[in-house]
Amino acid sequence: MKLVPRYTDIGEGFAISDHPAKVAAPQLLLWNEPLAEQFNIQVNADSRASVFSGNEPQAVSAVALGYSGHQFGHFSPRLGDGRAHLLGAISDDKNQLWDVQLKGAGATPFSRGGDGRCALGPAIREYVMSEAMYALGIPTTRCLAVVGSGETVYRNPPQPGAIVTRLASSHIRVGSFQYLATQGDVTSLKNLADLAIQRHYPEINSTGAQRYLDFLAAVISRQVNLVISWMRVGFIHGVMNTDNTLISGET
Repeated sequence: MKLVPRYTDIGEGFAISDHPAKVAAPQLLLWNEPLAEQFNIQVNADSRASVFSGNEPQAVSAVALGYSGHQFGHFSPRLGDGRAHLLGAISDDKNQLWDVQLKGAGATPFSRGGDGRCALGPAIREYVMSEAMYALGIPTTRCLAVVGSGETVYRNPPQPGAIVTRLASSHIRVGSFQYLATQGDVTSLKNLADLAIQRHYPEINSTGAQRYLDFLAAVISRQVNLVISWMRVGFIHGVMNTDNTLISGET
C-alpha cells in the first residue's frame, strides 16, 4: 500500500506527527473487498489485522489533524483528531487521491485526556452506514476494514475495542478553517483553501478574492445537496457541528 503524505505543509500545528498505539490482539472482523480492489490495496490476508490496527506501521508521516468546532451552541477552538491517525493518501482506479485514516488507534496530542480508542459497536455502525450511503448513491466516506483490538474500552459499560479504517476524499472540515482562523494564520488559511479547491473544486478558475468567494459558494451548494440527499432517505445526522462537516460534501 503506497501512501502519499498529506497536510504536512499547510501550517504549523495543523498536522501533528503522531503514530498509532499498538493493540494487544488485533483480529480482522470486517473487510471491504470491492473497496480494496478499487484502490488496488494488496495486503496479505494474514497481515491485514496487524496493518489496519496500526500495529504494523505503513507510514512514516502519520498525523493527527487540528480543527475547531461549534458544538451545541458553543465554540471550541481546539478539538482535532483525538482518536484518529491519518496515514496518508492512496490513489483509486481513477487516479484520485483518498485519505486513509485509522479511527480508534490511540491517543493523540488532541485527545484532551481521552484514551483515543473506539468501541466495537460504533465501529461496526460506521462501516454499515457508510456502505449503505454509498449503495444509495449519496456522497460518503468509505470503510475499508474493522479490526478488533483484543482490548477493553472503558466506557459505560466497558466494551470490546476496535479500529476502523476510513477512506475519504479528504478530511478537510469547516472546522479546519476555523482552527487556522482562530490562530490568525492567514497564510495557512490560504494554503488550505487552495488545496481544497485543487482537490474538490477544480472547476473554480477565478483569481484573487473572487476565487475564495466562489469556493465558499461551491461548498455551500454541495452541502445543501448533501443534506437534501440525506432527507430523501430519512437520514438524520446526530452531531451536525462544524467539526463534523467535510468541505468535500461527503457524509
